[in-house]
Amino acid sequence: MKKRVKKHLPNAITCANLFSGCIGIVFAFQDNLIIAAYAIFLSSIFDFFDGLASRVLNSYSFIGKDLDSLADMVSFGVLPSVIIYELFLKSHQIDNIGHFLNFVAFLIPVFSALRLAKFNNDTRQSDSFIGLPTPANAILIASLPLIMQQYEGLDTYILNPYVLTVLVVVMCVLLVSEIPLMSLKFKNRDFNKNIFRYLLLLFSAILILFFKFVAVPVVIFIYITLSLIQLKFTNDKVPG
Repeated sequence: MKKRVKKHLPNAITCANLFSGCIGIVFAFQDNLIIAAYAIFLSSIFDFFDGLASRVLNSYSFIGKDLDSLADMVSFGVLPSVIIYELFLKSHQIDNIGHFLNFVAFLIPVFSALRLAKFNNDTRQSDSFIGLPTPANAILIASLPLIMQQYEGLDTYILNPYVLTVLVVVMCVLLVSEIPLMSLKFKNRDFNKNIFRYLLLLFSAILILFFKFVAVPVVIFIYITLSLIQLKFTNDKVPG
């Protein structure tokens, strides 16, 4: 019994990630973007714990790896694209091209799929990431409707088709970029080896405490910045 639980628990958590993503898509298409956004956050929690459970229980499997990517594709690819699509619909529609421009939102799952496929087959990404992870991209997008709820004055800036288009293009580029980014996995307690991870957690906690959801895009920017600083000062190179 214990062996069966040990074997299937990580996959069960992954399935919870997928289920949460599917529910989020339903709410997103019903224009309930707040619940859809929280569904992404919930999926992120499940995504963290399925990997943790797999490592703790030593129950890694190729099926689990593929299942994780399939779940991430829905929760962190399709769901955020639907949120962006709904934001496009709320924005001012540009004459002649507005209805076509809205579909730019669905570039997100396309590039998320490329990102996940690349991750699964890139041996350089065993201890770090190359390109922005799909959960980070999805969390940033999930923060947008929550930011608008928190600060109504920001609606004008977020619900702008040009801003949304630039955001989608930038995030898609980051997903498949060759930018090396640190993993948040703590393999030991050595402070010096984990100093940039601790800094990220510290800055994130402070910013989210004081600014709530508005801090999320800033945290993503800090994550990328600290990763590049770590690369420079530790002279780490992504193995080829």
